[in-house]
Amino acid sequence: MRSLIPVLICFLFLTKLTSCQTVKDKTDEIVKKENEKLSQFIGQPVSELKIVMGMPDNEEKSNTASKILVYKTKKYGIPCERKFEISSEDMVIGFVSKGCF
Repeated sequence: MRSLIPVLICFLFLTKLTSCQTVKDKTDEIVKKENEKLSQFIGQPVSELKIVMGMPDNEEKSNTASKILVYKTKKYGIPCERKFEISSEDMVIGFVSKGCF
């Protein structure tokens, strides 16, 4: 009976490690899909971004004199924020996504 306890502990420990890796793999896949979706806007005019994403929730100025369009949503109570950097020629030149899945 005593030799069974270490085996059981090892089994539980390995199960825990495996499930953590599974969660990490799933979140990595979600982040990859989000980046693929948003990267399609790079090099596109801001009008195309607004057609697909709608009007931004906020508009900011960056330190490099470009505009930042901010889109905020919530899913399952978790806030999601997407920021798109817009050049002086009104072209999308970058993005940042936080909390989105």
